[in-house]
Amino acid sequence: MASILGPSLTIVTSYAFRNEPQLVTKFTAVTGNSHYPVWLSCTRPGNPARNHFQLKSSDGLPLNALSSNDVGLASLAKEDSRPQPLEGSFPSPDSECTGSNLSITVVGASGDLARKKIFPALFALFYEDWLPENFLVFGFARTKMTNEELRNMISQTLTCRIDKRENCEDKMDQFLKRCFYHSGQYNSEDHFSELDSKLKEKEGGKLSNRLFYLSIPPNIFVDAVRCASLKASSKDGWTRVIVEKPFGRDSESSSELTKHLKQYLTEDQIFRIDHYLGKELVENLSVLRFSNLVFEPLWSRNYIRNVQLIFSEDFGTEGRGGYFDNYGIIRDIMQNHLLQILALFAMETPVSLDAEDIRNEKVKVLRSMRPLQLENVVVGQYKGHSKGGKSYPGYTDDPTVPKGSLTPTFAAAALFIDNARWDGVPFLMKAGKALHTKRYAIFLLCLGKLCL
Repeated sequence: MASILGPSLTIVTSYAFRNEPQLVTKFTAVTGNSHYPVWLSCTRPGNPARNHFQLKSSDGLPLNALSSNDVGLASLAKEDSRPQPLEGSFPSPDSECTGSNLSITVVGASGDLARKKIFPALFALFYEDWLPENFLVFGFARTKMTNEELRNMISQTLTCRIDKRENCEDKMDQFLKRCFYHSGQYNSEDHFSELDSKLKEKEGGKLSNRLFYLSIPPNIFVDAVRCASLKASSKDGWTRVIVEKPFGRDSESSSELTKHLKQYLTEDQIFRIDHYLGKELVENLSVLRFSNLVFEPLWSRNYIRNVQLIFSEDFGTEGRGGYFDNYGIIRDIMQNHLLQILALFAMETPVSLDAEDIRNEKVKVLRSMRPLQLENVVVGQYKGHSKGGKSYPGYTDDPTVPKGSLTPTFAAAALFIDNARWDGVPFLMKAGKALHTKRYAIFLLCLGKLCL
């Protein structure tokens, strides 16, 4: 798997992918006060050499088993001043690590996802020195905004989440000074040409690599890609595009979207991402499952009665009803976030950590799933209520939601995987908005006296 940010930053993000997500590339084994960086073997797609599934520590020694209590994931963190190479990774050209610029443009910068997730994630990368020395971040959206207004918006969501014991205000100031903004229409080549001029001004004539993160609705993906490709591509470096979910509405629209994107980009330039896979819960699942010899033989129908995947939010659409109503909780959460987790949870050990090998195992799980029956599904919609003396509107009370909408904001479904490992074990998915608690969890109900 090639890194989004270039070969020299192969492990900058664990879940940037072309066709399917790659498993976590790094975690930290914690014993007392010591932290040992651990790397997973990985090869670039197309490399004939195949690294079989094995965990190794940073000194090259194999790790056969790790206690779940002794493992904490830190895929965005590092203990050394520079990242160590992945086993089987390819060498980085000098132009990737010296004298070049990395320009990250967040398309849809004024949106909820960018404000709450993308900018804080970029800051976390900067805080841990995963970004190259010469980088800048541009926000691009239709909202009229100055550079200072963008920085004020971003600063409200930045936290010292990597190391809460340390004051990181200096780091925040350094990061914010590298953030800029340009307002424009997503389908305007002229506006992207103006963005290109601003990028060139900040890049200072150095070799430039450009990354566009599309934090916008899928119906304008193609317009934004067309304009960025024709008017704001790098002339002397690489240009790559991250496409956020949802990637289409169904299989037909997904294929159609891919077809249109490939009019302007090659497959190697397109990275499809599901941000939920970056959560510590999901990343730890891979470590727990495949690096612990205790759990592997217990991970089956012989010891597990059912599996519950829970996504619970304690807030409603809050002005995002226009987007949400087109998809609903099933398309927005269950068929991507939770289904990806289910596939990671239930899949067999892949032959290697190549993205295609992981994808193949996940596809085997999905192909083994029984067609969903209507009697195994429950849907609902939240209504207005009061809590703590404060009133909260119902879903259809949101002015951005069409009157009389029947779009579900809650869904529960029982799924079954008809294979030797999971035959007869129900996988219970539950997802909803405006519920009593905010919780993201996986529960295992075990047979007999066994309890995980």
